[in-house]
Amino acid sequence: MTVDFLPPLYLSVIIPCYNEDKSLHECYRRISEACTPYIEKGYEIIFVNDGSKDHTWAIIEELHAKDKHVIGLCFSRNFGHGMALTAGLEACRGERVLIIDADLQDPPELLSHMMQKMDGGADVIYGKRIRRNGETSFKRITAHLFYLLLSHLSDVSIPRDTGDFRLINNKVVHALNSMPETARYIRGMIAWVGFTQTPIEYIRAERFAGRTHYTLTKMFKLAFDAITGFSDRPLRLAFYLSFIMILVSGFILIYILVSYFYYNAVHGWASMACIFVSSQAVQFFLLGVIGEYMGRTYQESKHRPKYIMLTSIGVKR
Repeated sequence: MTVDFLPPLYLSVIIPCYNEDKSLHECYRRISEACTPYIEKGYEIIFVNDGSKDHTWAIIEELHAKDKHVIGLCFSRNFGHGMALTAGLEACRGERVLIIDADLQDPPELLSHMMQKMDGGADVIYGKRIRRNGETSFKRITAHLFYLLLSHLSDVSIPRDTGDFRLINNKVVHALNSMPETARYIRGMIAWVGFTQTPIEYIRAERFAGRTHYTLTKMFKLAFDAITGFSDRPLRLAFYLSFIMILVSGFILIYILVSYFYYNAVHGWASMACIFVSSQAVQFFLLGVIGEYMGRTYQESKHRPKYIMLTSIGVKR
C-alpha cells in the first residue's frame, strides 16, 4: 500500500458499508454536497467496506476514480460496524470527523449545523433522534428498553435515542484510537472519554434503499457489548440475586421444619421442588453473567488485530 505523508485535512467523513450498493451513489452525492463548503480547507470521504457480498467495493472504486476526495478501505471479511468505524478513525486525517451510516437515515445535511455547534466550543456533537420514521413498533420498543436498561446499568452516562451519527474533533479521535479493546461500542466509548458533548435533534428518516443489516442477533450482541463494556453492575446484580435467594431458601427451610415438627405435614416435596428450581435458575443466571465477562477477558487476552485489511485506495498520511 502506497502511503503519502501530507498535512491534516479540515474534515473527514467515515461511512461504514455492508451490502450498501443500492444506496452508495446517493449517499456519495448528498455527502459531497454537504462537504462542498470545505473544499478549500480540505476534506475526505472514507468508505469502509465491511466484507460486503454485493457490488459495494466496486462502487467505492468507481467513486474514487472520479473523485480523489473518496478513500476506500476494504476488510478481508465482515468484522462488524464497530470495527469498520475503528478502521476509519485510524485512517482519517481530519481535524473534525463526521461519522454517518450509508443508509441515509441520518441526514448529512445537518453537517453545517453540527460544524456551527463545534465552532461554539463543543468537542462532540451527537445526533439525538426525536422520531424514527420507517421503523417497526418492535424496533422502537426494543430500542427504548435497551436505552432504559443501559442507563440503569452503565457506569457511564450514555445519551438515550442516539446512534453513531456524530461529529467529533481530533482530540476525541486520538482518545478513541488509544483504547485497545476489541469489543468496540463506539458511542459508549465516545461518552466515556468525556470532553464537551452537545446534542442536535433530528427526525430519523427511513432507509434510502435495501433492508437493515441489524438483525435481532446483532442487536443483542450490541446490547451485550454496551452493558458489559461499560458496567460491572451485572456482576453485582448476580451477587444481590444470589443473596436474596439464600434468604428465600432460608425462609422456606424454616417453613418446612415448622410444618414437619408441629403440623405433621407431608414432607415438603413442593417446597423442595421450589428450592431446586429457583436455585438452579439463579445458578444458570450467575454462570451466564460470569461467562460473559470471562469471554470478554478471553477475547482481549489473545491480542489479535481488531480487523484485517484486504486492500485500500487513496489512503494518505
